[in-house]
Amino acid sequence: MAHEAEAADARKHLHSSPPPRSPELNPVVINWQFMRDNWLSNRVFRIYEEIVAVCSDAWNKLVNQPWRIMSIGNREWANA
Repeated sequence: MAHEAEAADARKHLHSSPPPRSPELNPVVINWQFMRDNWLSNRVFRIYEEIVAVCSDAWNKLVNQPWRIMSIGNREWANA
C-alpha cells in the first residue's frame, strides 16, 4: 500500500505549477532577456519616443524570427 501512495504523490507533483518565483521558466522573461542582451543593451535614450521606437524594432525583429522564439523557449529537460 505504501508503494501506491508514493506513486500517487509523485504523480501529483508532476502536474503541479512552477514555483512562484521562477523567471527562468517564464517564456516572456526569457524572450525579453534575449532582446535586452542582443538589441537593447548599452544604449542611452534622449526621449521617450526613441525608447518606444527601439523597443518596437527589437520586438519586430524577434517576431519575424519564429525559429528563434522556439529555440529561446525550448528547454530540453522540460519536454515530456
